[in-house]
Amino acid sequence: MHWVALRWQPEPELPREALGWWALQFTPRVAWLDEGLLLDVSACERLWGGRLSLMRQISAANPSEGRVQRAQGATSLIALARLRLFARGQKPPADVPAALPLDTLTAALPHLDVLARLGCQTWGDVAALPRGGLARRFDTALRETLDVAWGLRPDQYTWLTLPDVFEQKLELPALAETAPELMWSANRLLSALQVWLRARQRGAVALELQWTLDLKRFNGVNLPPHQSFTVRTAQPTQDMAHLRRLMSEKLALTQLAAPASWLRLRTVETSPWAGASTSFLPEDSRKGDKLHELVERLSARLGAQQVVVPVTQADHRPEAMQGWQPALARTSAAVPALQPDGLYPPWLLRQPLPLEMRGGHPYYRGKLRRLSGPQRLEAGWWGGKEEEGGHPAVRDYYIAESPEAGLVWVYRERLSAPLALDQAPRWYLQGLYA
Repeated sequence: MHWVALRWQPEPELPREALGWWALQFTPRVAWLDEGLLLDVSACERLWGGRLSLMRQISAANPSEGRVQRAQGATSLIALARLRLFARGQKPPADVPAALPLDTLTAALPHLDVLARLGCQTWGDVAALPRGGLARRFDTALRETLDVAWGLRPDQYTWLTLPDVFEQKLELPALAETAPELMWSANRLLSALQVWLRARQRGAVALELQWTLDLKRFNGVNLPPHQSFTVRTAQPTQDMAHLRRLMSEKLALTQLAAPASWLRLRTVETSPWAGASTSFLPEDSRKGDKLHELVERLSARLGAQQVVVPVTQADHRPEAMQGWQPALARTSAAVPALQPDGLYPPWLLRQPLPLEMRGGHPYYRGKLRRLSGPQRLEAGWWGGKEEEGGHPAVRDYYIAESPEAGLVWVYRERLSAPLALDQAPRWYLQGLYA
């Protein structure tokens, strides 16, 4: 067995749970004691490349700004005793655990005066006393603790486990009346969230920030007990700087109904985290924000309905094959195209443009020359507008060439109910090819 005891000096700002979650990245057996954290690393030393490599990685991954103090031992009590000696600036004795000072054993602290009068100064002095007399004079916990220290009994602790959903509350040091004051306290919760995401190998997709209002009525108006907003990302992320910017944008647009006294951060949706792909090639190391981060920040600043992306729709009519939705909306897989993509131009006009007719030929920046077609379309009567009479779209599509505009996509309305029998067919420009 091998144990590691950790403590921070000075005390870290991160909550105790967050420090425990951070330690769970190195070993599944982590326990909290008054002095700090206990880690059983016996089963995972080889995974980290040996004991020395593991100690280096624990020090390098310190989540707090404070200095981490650590000590090792064959049992948890030996590791704790060595940590206490290290905190006092004393070197551990050569004979461990027999020569360890008695005041480094928690179970012996209530009996130090009596044990000193018996001439006991070290763990070995107490262990040498008769078991029956020691159990009768003192409680059985002292003898059992010594058995644990010598490895005769197993260490029994309440092991930490990671929750399935991150949710933490924080009491504000003072009533927050503005958004920047809330953001200053939310940074601590984001630091704890980062530890939880890394330990769970998850990426944040949606977060809810909620604050408790200190007043129930304001200017004669009843107030809700809480206010909150949700931050969404287009892709799973563990980048706290990006989440911090999104929250700042949201808070800048939020008016606090009353001063806030508590803050709560909760994950609404997370996804498995695959990690970031890196490259040694200089052209792959692009500077600046990623596209999805820019979209998320603009959505938070301008509103989700102001930043939209195109989505495919199942429809025969070209003008209805594409719709728009908020960029951060969660949608299912795209609808497969009903026709080969090569037939459709990349640029469709918002409204078809009527073409000029000369001698029975359509013109657009010159006389059009037909290259392919027709592609006949007749559908859409079920979705016709009332002002249009609900008539179907009856069209023949062509790919044509314009002397100045290049390849264009045009269609001719075929004779149908909307057209009088004596009216000539009308031609329209629907799209342009790059």
